[in-house]
Amino acid sequence: MPKHSLTFQQSLMKPSRLCTSNHFGYLSYAKRLVNRHSENSKLSLTNVTTLPYSNITGNNDKETIMNFKRIHCSGIRSSELKYAAVFKACASFLALEEGRQIQVDCLKHGLDSDVYVGNTMIHFYGCCKKILDARKVFDEMPYTSVVSWNTIISAYFRVSWFCESVECFMKMRDVGIEPDETTFVVVLSVCAELGNLTFGKYVHAQMIEKGLGLTCRLGTALVHMYGKCGAMNMASLVFDKMVDCNVWTWSAMIQGLAQHGRARHAIALFEKMKDASIQPNHVTFLGVICACSHAGYVEDGYRFFEEMKNVYGIKPQLTHYGAMVDVLGRAGHLTEAYNFIVNMPIEPDPTVWRTLLSACSVHSASDFDGVGEKVQKKLLELEPRWSGNLVMVANKYAEVCKWEDAAQMRKSMRFKRLKKIAGESCIEVNGLTFRSLSGFDSQAPCMDIYLLLDGLCLNMKINNP
Repeated sequence: MPKHSLTFQQSLMKPSRLCTSNHFGYLSYAKRLVNRHSENSKLSLTNVTTLPYSNITGNNDKETIMNFKRIHCSGIRSSELKYAAVFKACASFLALEEGRQIQVDCLKHGLDSDVYVGNTMIHFYGCCKKILDARKVFDEMPYTSVVSWNTIISAYFRVSWFCESVECFMKMRDVGIEPDETTFVVVLSVCAELGNLTFGKYVHAQMIEKGLGLTCRLGTALVHMYGKCGAMNMASLVFDKMVDCNVWTWSAMIQGLAQHGRARHAIALFEKMKDASIQPNHVTFLGVICACSHAGYVEDGYRFFEEMKNVYGIKPQLTHYGAMVDVLGRAGHLTEAYNFIVNMPIEPDPTVWRTLLSACSVHSASDFDGVGEKVQKKLLELEPRWSGNLVMVANKYAEVCKWEDAAQMRKSMRFKRLKKIAGESCIEVNGLTFRSLSGFDSQAPCMDIYLLLDGLCLNMKINNP
């Protein structure tokens, strides 16, 4: 064998070479080198396990855990980087039990105080939606960085504990940790879910004060927040100012326009997006189909649905089928919507059937084929103990004066000890969000509100006899 070939093979067996193979994603090649040279297997296996996750995805996460177990059994002491890598692997496919065992091993070696290990543990528990465990890890960390705070805020957001996310953000500022771009992106997403425009504007002001530029991530988060909160003028202003936009930015703007009844604007923006050579994704098409739903554009809805499949090769998800059912149902095409559901290639869930049942209630006068009866029967088969379904069916019976059937439904609810979920509405006044539950007066000045409403009703009766 030539001398330079021997030198090359020897150099590959150096730990740095194995890490390089690992870095470029050639995990299987690195493993073959380890297996061929057993004398260096312990050292090499250690490097194989600490692979960079930006380049290795998929089944290799499970291999990382298996390699970690092999290292543990061989008696090699693990470092902080190895624990962090294996926690990330556990988070990627929600391996809760394995992650808990690795945390115990980490505690035994006294490495739990490392901030990097702590951050990955919080991320792991957050991905598994074990928010109390994530919070416990966070509270026990001797030192926290901005990444630690971002991770716990994201963990709260993942389980829809939005108020706790806001509290963490405010406490983060109080303890002197300066938020970064990731912090603002997550908190803006929280504001979007809460619909709290005032706090969203406050976060936007903090970004400007901090001197952060309008990057693609921040701009997209702002467009999404303003769109969800109904401030479409502000969303358009941010969108027009952005220099770097990706498919998520365009999708956020299209969805905002669709949700607030600006269907033509949403469709026009969708066409402009394609002219800009931005390829739409599944979220984009969901937004534009929803726009057709709110405006009653049945033909356009079909056209976009077929374009998604045939032109862009995007496989429709259940949400897309549900949006198409909404398009047909809102337009009063009940039989067509029913046939659309029956012929779906995937099993429709109760939400899809509930969407059609709502449309049947609105267009009951044109339900000549008895679609409503078929839908409510199917829905009660899928979710016999969900009170919302029984209430919808009872109301539908009442609308067509089938009082005995409506009473039977109510009696069935009482027999099954099911209660109707109270309706809830929110209103934001001077930065404060007030929640109102149906049948429950949570605020003291409700009498003043009722008096005002009575006065308005009287005024309307006088002016419109």
